[in-house]
Parts: sequence; structure tokens; C-alpha cells
Amino acid sequence: MAQYNMKKKMFLLVFISLMIILSSCVKKQEETDVIEDVTEITDDVENRVILGDECFEEYLPLLEGKRVALFTNQSGIVGDLILNEEYETDDQTPFGTDKNGNELEYGEHILDVLIEKGVNVTCVFSPEHGFRGEEDAGASIDDDIDEKTGVALLSLYSDDSNYPSAEDMDRFDILIVDMQDVGLRYYTYYISLYYLMDACAEYDKTMIILDRPNPNGFYVDGPIIEKEYYSDVGVLPIPVVYGMTWGELSRMINGEGWLKNGKDSLDLIVITCKNYDHQKLYNLIKRPSPNLKDMRSVYLYASTCFFEYSYVSVGRGTDHPFEIYGSPYFESCEEFDYTFTPVSMSGARYPQYEDELCYGKDLRDGSLVEILSNHIDLSYIIDAYNRFNELYPELSFFGEADYSGKYWIDYLSGSSALRQMITDGYSEKEIKASWQDDLEAFLELRKPYLLYKEYTSGNILLRG
Repeated sequence: MAQYNMKKKMFLLVFISLMIILSSCVKKQEETDVIEDVTEITDDVENRVILGDECFEEYLPLLEGKRVALFTNQSGIVGDLILNEEYETDDQTPFGTDKNGNELEYGEHILDVLIEKGVNVTCVFSPEHGFRGEEDAGASIDDDIDEKTGVALLSLYSDDSNYPSAEDMDRFDILIVDMQDVGLRYYTYYISLYYLMDACAEYDKTMIILDRPNPNGFYVDGPIIEKEYYSDVGVLPIPVVYGMTWGELSRMINGEGWLKNGKDSLDLIVITCKNYDHQKLYNLIKRPSPNLKDMRSVYLYASTCFFEYSYVSVGRGTDHPFEIYGSPYFESCEEFDYTFTPVSMSGARYPQYEDELCYGKDLRDGSLVEILSNHIDLSYIIDAYNRFNELYPELSFFGEADYSGKYWIDYLSGSSALRQMITDGYSEKEIKASWQDDLEAFLELRKPYLLYKEYTSGNILLRG
């Protein structure tokens, strides 16, 4: 795109340009890459990742004379364009600013661009957190009208239904998908995508996915969900971290017959990214949701989310959710020497332990290299559980079970196995070994649906 000026040479050095050399001497059961060396890579504008939404010549001709719907939110910035001449960030720089605290300016949103190009956009579907990405987790969102364009905003996250209505489906012929995800099974955006795929197959609509990189697409980890644990945080038989873009995942959903209408029942088109593969980590430019506030939180989310609804806060109501954790119950523990106090704020109106001092750990002090190489790190929750259980054996660390006897961690992890193995005293190595056979099977299952080069035990390139 002409908008990309070669003078903006800091564009690709958004937070880190590193070469990681992974050790090949890793025991199979651990399935954990050990990073041995880190070297800086020079800026390369010519090989920057080109997003699917930039490839207008591939999809605009398909929209001529059609009524078009969008599935997007605040992340749908075409090309992830940042307009600042120069800026620098790292993994702990808050989204929306550079390291000096200067506000970043963004390029145009996909909705505005399509309208400018004469596309007949009739409505926009929005996921959890809404079109602007500001609502609390799980909050019900009503339909609305976009003030700038006058286009109808249709919520897929309301008390009434998370599934589009027949009336909604009658508004369009083609559905365009352009949204940034983070590649975790309990991150709910893909569930809304799945429901839209189901509806499009049922109502004979075409879906075009403008693909984007998966910031956690460089590995696969975690247990496969069991069907009896399907919920609002998990509806597909995939691991916690599935290592696929939405273009790849949608091909798998369609090809494996996971839609109600069966195998390959959806007319699906994927506009792929260019210069991207699963050996590259991609730096996001905006918060994908209110409580993922920088890149480190995106990487830690797979590990620290397991604390949700336990006696330990993951830092909602602070500036660093999912990068810190703690509890008032750890006041007497010297090892939990980091303190924070959750307060009500946008995106976290009633946080756990609101206005209470919590004692815990600050993962911002740790090595990013270790975080990336550890993948899902169970040591955080195992250590916290063991200490809590020593102090308060009469309390249930994982909170209260629901009417069916399931705990929230069961829904997040996909079964009761993780919780039970933690309470039974199994080590992280033993727990992770328990899901390796299922992961191997999943890796084989997904191979036909991959659109980008798979990661290997060799070099992984970290870049924006």
C-alpha cells in the first residue's frame, strides 16, 4: 500500500525483533522449546507481514453488487497501520502508546475503507466486549448504530442469544471477517466466528476471512476439551493453544464437519496474509480486548487465566491484568511480596477483591524469553495452590462448583483432569505429559488445513 512510507523504518520494530534459537534437546513429554540465544534482526520493510484486509484486488471484485456484512471490532485496522513517523515499543509498552508515552495514531478501519470504496455494507456483527472493545468480560451488549457511518451494529453477545437471528442473516449476501484474535480456546471471539460460520452455512451465505497472524501461533499446548465441558469459553475439540490463524481454523471447522450442516457445507474463502508463517510472532497494535493491555499479557494469558474465579486475582482492575496475580489471603507469605489493589475501571467494573490489598507475584520482572519458551506455564497456579492449601486447607482454592459439580478451571482447561492433578500433587511435567498424546493427534489432524509454514524446532523469528 502506498500509505506505507519507507521512512517509517521503526514500523516493524514494534516491540522486539529477535532471533530465537531453540534447543533441539527437549524431552518429548515436555514438548517445551528452550531458547538458548537471542540476537537482534535488522528492520526489513520489504518483507513486512501483509494482512488479508490489505489485499483489495483479491476480494473487492467478489463484493460487487452484493450486500456485505462485517464481523469486526476495534482491531480491524487495515494493514495494522500506525501513522506515527517514528516510534518504539516493547512487550510491556501499553497498547496505544510508544515507550515514551506518546499516543499512537492508527490507519483506517475496515468498515470505513469498504464504505469509501463503494461497498454496500449493511451491518456489522460484534463479539464479546462490543464493536469498540470496551465492555466488561461477559457483559450483555445491545444492538446499536455506528455514529460515524450509520451502519447497524448487531451484537453476538447479548442476554437473548449469541447466535445471529434469521432477520440478521437476511441483511447480507457475503460476510467479511476482519478481527484480531489471540489464538486461545477460551478467548471467545472464535466462538462467535463459529456461530457465524454455522449460520452462513445454514442460510447459504458466503464467508470471506481476511486473515491475520496469530500472536500465539508459534506453538500448540494444553489439553483437548471434552464435549461435556463445552461452554461459553470452549465449543470445539481443540487444545487451549491451537496455533492456527482464523483462516486455518475456519478451514478445519468446515473440513472436519463441525458445522451443523456437515463437512464443507460453508462457502468459505480465505484471503491469506503475505510474508507470514508460524515461525513469526506478530506484535499487535491495539488491545484485542480490555484486559489484554500489552504484548506480555497476550503471551501470559494462556498460563494465568487458569486463576479466574479462584481465590487468586489475575489483576483485573489494575494496569497489568494477567501479568500479575495475588490475593489478600497471601498476606503472611514472604514469597508473595508484590502488592496491588484492584479498583473499578473501564473493562473491569467490579473486579475481584476490589479496593483490597493483594499479595502476589509480578511476572513483568521475568524474562520474556522464558515466558515464550515455557508455553503454558503451570508453575504459577501449582505454587499458588500448594501455598494456599497449606494456609487454608478448609477452603476450596478453585472457588465454588456449579450445579453440575464443575469448577471454572474445568471449563477453561476442558475437563476436571487439570484441577484434580493439581490437587493430587502431580508435577507440572507429569501434568503436561498427560495431554501429549492428544496434542500429537491434533497436530496431525490440523495439517491439511494449514496455510502457512509450520514452526519447527529451529529458529523462531520474533517481529512486528
